[in-house]
Parts: sequence; structure tokens; C-alpha cells
Amino acid sequence: MAEPDNVSVDVVVVGAGIGGLAAARKLCAQGLSVAVLEARDRAGGRLLSTSESSIRLDLGATWFWPNEPRITELIKDLGLASFPQYISGDAMYETTEGTQRLVGNPIDVPSGRFLNGAQELAQVIAKELPSGVVRFDQPVSRILATRDEIQAHTPSGIFTADNLILAVPPALAVSSIKFNPVLPGKLFELSKNTPVWMGAITKVVAQYSEPFWRSDGLSGSAISYVGPMREIHDMSGPEGDPAALFGFAPSMTVGEPTVTAEKVLDQMSALFGPNAAKPEQFFISDWRQERFTSPPGVERLNSYELFGHSLYATPALGGRLHWASTETATENPGHIEGALAAAIRAANAVIKETEPPMSTSSSS
Repeated sequence: MAEPDNVSVDVVVVGAGIGGLAAARKLCAQGLSVAVLEARDRAGGRLLSTSESSIRLDLGATWFWPNEPRITELIKDLGLASFPQYISGDAMYETTEGTQRLVGNPIDVPSGRFLNGAQELAQVIAKELPSGVVRFDQPVSRILATRDEIQAHTPSGIFTADNLILAVPPALAVSSIKFNPVLPGKLFELSKNTPVWMGAITKVVAQYSEPFWRSDGLSGSAISYVGPMREIHDMSGPEGDPAALFGFAPSMTVGEPTVTAEKVLDQMSALFGPNAAKPEQFFISDWRQERFTSPPGVERLNSYELFGHSLYATPALGGRLHWASTETATENPGHIEGALAAAIRAANAVIKETEPPMSTSSSS
């Protein structure tokens, strides 16, 4: 059996989603040593894209918006390609009384998409970071803070630092990590009850040979009060290649089985016609089952007013523990932009802690 690693760095970051990686990028640029501990075998967290298409399809985060400066700047810095979301044409509306075609598309607003999938954001940053910074298959089971340091314990060893950034959903952190000392009562209760953005959602993606709905003058967008998907959007690439639709199916009951392909395709056919029942590829991504994203019973968490709570901006455990998931952001929580805002806040707090105090001099 291999000897456990005992690693000392300036900062430990828990989670290699976009928040954790963006924080690490900023810290490394300041010359600090960083270890990013990721429980999965991949970078991205809730940024997850397929690899089966010439244009990758997003099973997690999909969009960014024009009024989001951080993600816009990051895309430019990384040299990534993007294109506008397709929103032209009419939308569909579904109730228990049937389907209705709406004039125009009141559902969507102008937004951007990532040419090679949203996960590319995380993958490019992970590759750009110094060798050895990002460590996969490292689920953190314990965080121990003392007067002098803070430690993250994983199956392979102990990672010791001056500061630690938690870049995972707070509810996941408190359900899967043992804190010593325990988190203050108000912070623990806040973390336990803060929803995981999209954590109780199943995302469905259907890829087709062509965007047939566009020929019918439809945008590919729909709102439904019947389900199983409550909203649907176009996920096609530029010029409609590859052609795809995607939708969100919420789960309101703990342990409720996820949607089936049969029910989804029945709904798609009712909305967009018989061609919708003939996808070339079909993906069902139930984020409740992602144990490194969603804690057990994630469906119960619905107090979205807890997003961006002021306690998340205050370092805990003697000032060594910082929060950097999108749920903790005061701006655009739930978006990629929110994760970047939280990451920058946490990284700046750490950098401020590591700066030497200003010296004072007196004249004799």
C-alpha cells in the first residue's frame, strides 16, 4: 500500500469546478502555492459536456449573458470560441388542456454559448495551472483547523495550508466533510439549508439530424405546466449543426425516479411534432445522482433567498476557511458568473491575508 501524501502549500482549494479553478488561477498568478483537490476524475464540476459530437453538448451549465463581465473577460483571456443562443421563431406553451403556439419567443433572452461546451472553460484553466496543482480522485472527508494551519484530509493524505477555499456547494460540504472544530451554529444551519443550484434537476438533451423545428418557424423553446420537462430550449450549434434540443425536469419528491426517455419523447412530439421522437442521440443527466454535487435529500432544499448570504463572505475557522461556490455569490448566484464572483472574493481575501503588513518608519 502506498504511503500517504503529506503536502504543504499556501492554499488548499476543495473542488475543481469553475469556482475552484478560477480561485486557483488568481492565487497562482500571485505566486502562491496551491493544491486543488477534486473528488472526481475530471475538471468542471457542474460544467459537463459530451464528447460524442463535433460540437459538444452541455449536460450541465449552458449559457452566459451579455451583462456578465467576469465570464466575458475569462472567455477572452482564454481565447475560447462562443456563439449566440438561437432564439428566433415562435415558442410553445403546454398545459393540461394541450399545446399552444405563441407568437414570438417570450421565453428566451439573448445569451451566449460555448462552441466547444462549457466544460472547456474548466479544462483549459486546469491545463494552464502549474503541474501538480490539480489533483483528481481526492474527496475531502475532514477539515481540521488549528491556530497555526488548516488541513484537508483525503484518502491519499493530508494537505496542510494557511488558508482553505471551499468551492463546492455548502450543503454538500457540511453533509460530506467533518469539520474540526465544528462550524459555528448559524453558519452550519445556513450551509445545510442552502439549495444546490440545479442539484435537484434532471437535464435532458436530444440530438437530431437537423433542426426541423426551425423549418416550422419555431425557436425550439417551450414552457410546460405538464412535464416531465418544464422548460425546453434549442441547444444546436452554430447554423444548427449539430441539431439539438434540451430541457429541465425538476424533481420535487425525494427519491422520485428520474424521467424516462419514453415520457420525454412523448412530450417533445406533442410540442414539436413526430420528428422530435427520433433523436440520433439522447442524454439524461440526473444531477441528484451526482454525489460530488448534490447531498442526499437535495430536493428538500428550496430556500433560494439564502444564496449570497453575508456569512459566506466572512472567513470561518479562525479566518482560514473561505467559500467560493456559486451559491455563496452576491452577484448572479447560480450562474457561472456567480461562481467567478465568489472565487475572486475568496482569492482576494486570501491574498490580503498573505500580504506582509505595511512597515512604518519614523525619522530620528
